[in-house]
Formats: sequence, structure tokens, C-alpha cells
Amino acid sequence: MMVSFFDQFASPSYLGIPLIAIAIALPWVLYPTPPARWINNRLITIQGWFINRFTNQLMLPLNVGGHKWALLLASLMIFLITINMLGLLPYTFTPTTQLSLNMGFAVPLWLATVIIGMRNQPTIALGHLLPEGTPIPLIPVLIIIETISLLIRPLALGVRLTANLTAGHLLIQLIATAVFVLLPMMPTVAILTAAVLFLLTLLEVAVAMIQAYVFVLLLSLYL
Repeated sequence: MMVSFFDQFASPSYLGIPLIAIAIALPWVLYPTPPARWINNRLITIQGWFINRFTNQLMLPLNVGGHKWALLLASLMIFLITINMLGLLPYTFTPTTQLSLNMGFAVPLWLATVIIGMRNQPTIALGHLLPEGTPIPLIPVLIIIETISLLIRPLALGVRLTANLTAGHLLIQLIATAVFVLLPMMPTVAILTAAVLFLLTLLEVAVAMIQAYVFVLLLSLYL
């Protein structure tokens, strides 16, 4: 029984072809393309308003040089939110429950922030490894600790996104299984459990959006 709970996180395949590529490409098919006309429809207007509001909020703590990342970070945010939300539908697969995919996003983007910091402001970037006013005997220890903290950032990004989504999906499946098991024996308890399942589903919808936002927000803070 426990093995079947984790089967939902296995990458599906059809005729030996992994379907994770389709799951990754699907979000961009769902969004409408803005036409060349002056007046847009309501859906495109709401879409543009959301992207503008999110981009303004994300770029607020960054200087003008960091605004070059606006298109990349906004696209990543929309991509993660869409994949996380589609993964909550029945009979679907959530690619962001795979640590390899999340690390594939986290490591190159984190490395890009480090390289850009070292290239543009090497003194400030290296200064983060040693806080001001540190006693001389603690300097080697703090440099090692801060270096480890810097190197562990991409791992924390990928593991945070994977763990939160995996835990939520497992909890939903466990409670749903309990509802089906309890329904013939104790209908009242099953109804109460179903109410808990509904509330948990709403919470998981919020988690799917918040985790995508946190992933992109931490990348912008690293920048």
C-alpha cells in the first residue's frame, strides 16, 4: 500500500516515451497570446495586470541593473504556478515533485547570480563571506560557514519546493484513502474527514502558489 502512495510521483510514460516533457510544455499552451489589436479581451487584460503587478513587486528591492532579470523571473513564476496548480487535478502528474527538475532550475539560476555578483561587485560579493567587526580568531571559521551557506542555497531552493509539494500530495492521498475506507463503516466520520480533505485541498492550492512565489523571490534576493 505504501508503495502505491509514491507511485504518483513516478514520471509517467507512454510507449516508452516519458510524458514529463509534455507536462512541462503544457503551461505555455494554456495562456492566450496577446493580439496585435488595440483592445484586448478580459482574459488577456487580467493576465497582463497580474504579470505587471508581480513584476513590480519583485523588482522593488532591486536596483536598475537587476531589472534585466524581470522577464526571466516573471516567466519562471508563471511556469511554476501553472505546473503546481495543474498537478492538483485528478490523474495528473506534477513535474515539480521531482528534485532533479527543481535542482535544474535552482542551480543554474543561483550560479548566475553568484557569477554576476563576482563580476559586477566583487568586493561586496566577497564581503558577504565575512561580517564586519568579526574577531580575528573567528575569521577562518566564519568564512567557512558563510561559504557553506552560499553553496547550500540551491539545494535549499530545490528541496523546499519538492518537499512541500510532495508532502501535500501525500497527505491529500492519505486522507482521501481514509474517506473511502471509512465511508461504508462510519459515514459520519467519513463526512467529517471529507470536510478536512476539502480544507486541505484549499490549503494545498495556496501552498502551490506560495511556494512558486518563494522560489522566485529567494532568487531575486540572491541577485
